[in-house]
Amino acid sequence: MTNCRQMPSPANSRSSPLINDPDDDHFHDHCGVAGVFGNAEAAKLAYLGLYALQHRGQESAGIVCSDGASLHLEKGMGLVQEIFQPRVLARLPGTAAVGHTRYSTAGDTSIINAQPIVIDCNKGKLALAHNGNLTNAGKLRRTLEHRGSIFQTTSDTEVVVHLVARSSAHNLQGALGDALNQVEGAYSLLVLTRDEMYAIRDPHGFRPLCLGKLGDAWVVASETCAFDLLGAEYIRDVAPGELLRISRSGLESLHFAPEKPHQYCVFEHVYFARPDSYVFGRPVERGREMLGRLLAREQPADADLVVPVPDSGVPAAVGYSLESGLPFRMGLIRNHYIGRTFIEPQQSIRDFGVRLKLNPVRALLEGKRIVLVDDSIVRGTTSRKIVRMVREAGATEVHMRISCPATVSPCYYGIDTPTREELLASDASRIRPRLPESGKWENGVAQNGGPQSLPSLENFDDASGHLTGPARTLEEIRRYLGADSVGYLSLDSLRQAVGDTAGSFCTSCYTGLYHPENVQIEVPVPAPQVERSESAKEEASRHEP
Repeated sequence: MTNCRQMPSPANSRSSPLINDPDDDHFHDHCGVAGVFGNAEAAKLAYLGLYALQHRGQESAGIVCSDGASLHLEKGMGLVQEIFQPRVLARLPGTAAVGHTRYSTAGDTSIINAQPIVIDCNKGKLALAHNGNLTNAGKLRRTLEHRGSIFQTTSDTEVVVHLVARSSAHNLQGALGDALNQVEGAYSLLVLTRDEMYAIRDPHGFRPLCLGKLGDAWVVASETCAFDLLGAEYIRDVAPGELLRISRSGLESLHFAPEKPHQYCVFEHVYFARPDSYVFGRPVERGREMLGRLLAREQPADADLVVPVPDSGVPAAVGYSLESGLPFRMGLIRNHYIGRTFIEPQQSIRDFGVRLKLNPVRALLEGKRIVLVDDSIVRGTTSRKIVRMVREAGATEVHMRISCPATVSPCYYGIDTPTREELLASDASRIRPRLPESGKWENGVAQNGGPQSLPSLENFDDASGHLTGPARTLEEIRRYLGADSVGYLSLDSLRQAVGDTAGSFCTSCYTGLYHPENVQIEVPVPAPQVERSESAKEEASRHEP
């Protein structure tokens, strides 16, 4: 049996379940990490780093500190500022700290899965915080359990812990290398011992990890916006495949795996990262504005105003406005003070969740043709409600523009994504209604003027005039959303906006093509396609204009 004992969670850890927001229709990153080494206020600095990274995970958070003799852990469910009250931070002494903030999929919300994970094993006491997803974790877990390992969480991160404990290497550095050469997928890791900290990034570099300096202390974080809050200087990114050892002696850079093709997550630049961050060495804000500019070139619209879906759609909408010459207006106002729970009145209010977060400015929208810019569409449920809300505020036309390609496939590298059946633009989508076989495509333009935009396949059959392929999909999406037209950014323009000249970014969620080395992904078998019932066809017809 593996000689590995996980330290218990603090007795006062908050474990009340959170209520998932049904009207939050974005992808979610699983987590963010922050580390500090060599500062007497390490816990407070890690707390501030997590506060800046709160957008990367809102389910749970934790901090572990080292005072040179032992590791001290505090973690709980909820937001960073709710968990780490002054009395809690006072229980975290030491000059080194590692913090983690987490988002998980539904059904996986539990204090036991909150990180960092602190263990006492044959390599000593250590804490581990992980951003990403191990694509072969299920297989490794079954193998380890067969060999006697006992798992205490459902997190894939614990697989790494057991692999480290089972390693025959004589030191932690070697054991980490052994463990990481057995896992596949995406991981940016922070590991803390009594007197060292390790910053590690997977050989493909899927998820970001940055190194900074604060006086004589070293700091590490998922994004540079954490450094800005701390007043730290950004030094460089932790390189893909690098194991960076931080100790009182300074930095020691090792590579635990041979170099592999880089696969930086492009969605960091589309949505995840804060716009004031540098990610993969590039400013996020500049890239998002360029996404909007390129979108305006590819998907113009005859309209009066450009309106973003706040907050994530703002930079792209600015770019769209600058490139198109159409005025930019904040026609939707976001309420930033919503808690995770709220009381809905007994008399049902249509689209209540969206209305709670966004309110249209009728004085700006009334009588106007609107270009509505958002960063992405996943299921489309929220976008549909927003389009309806803008129309009800008096807009005469609503043209939906999306600053990335259509999302057609799930991500297995550390992003919470729906199945193909739940993705609006997927061929397997069960959300959007299907056009009857007699649907027409006239002169390359969708009904009500919506431009065709999904790339890479034949758009329509000139001989028959029938909608086929991406053109048919786009018209179905337009009808589901209730927009006058829908336009996505092309994959080539997305690559141009993020400076991807060497194919170094992962775009699997847009193409359905996954890196060939990650062949151990465990994917549920899709349900067989069946003929829709008459009731289903009737329901679909209700969505048609």
